[in-house]
Amino acid sequence: MKIALVAHDNRKDDLLQWVRHNANTLFKYELICTGTTGKLVEQTLKEEGLSVISLKKLKSGPFGGDQEMGAKIANDQIDILIFFWDPMASQPHDPDVKALLRMTVIYNIPTACNRATADYLISSKLFDDKKYKRIIKDYSTYIHRNI
Repeated sequence: MKIALVAHDNRKDDLLQWVRHNANTLFKYELICTGTTGKLVEQTLKEEGLSVISLKKLKSGPFGGDQEMGAKIANDQIDILIFFWDPMASQPHDPDVKALLRMTVIYNIPTACNRATADYLISSKLFDDKKYKRIIKDYSTYIHRNI
């Protein structure tokens, strides 16, 4: 399973606390992170004495990392997104953030934007269920509509 981890600057500490709390589960999976978040997650897991199967670091969000993450979702390369975004701070790449969240809805990717939801996802019996298949809505009829 491929788990994407993203956090805005004011939420990085929250995400790292969550990673530390769930390190024994997360180290078994492939992690895909945006820039700085990836470096911090890698450091946090090392401090816990763990190295993950794979940790891929994309570009920083404002430099295209959110768009890279969206492309991975579109290409079925992400199974879950944990995105601790900051609702109180203006982001220079806000359109990219909205586009990333839009992609998670289009491709029916389980997404957590806060600690409580991330806790629910990682503790769900479906989290590790290899038989579970996401149902992806067919949006092809939307292509020819005027919006």
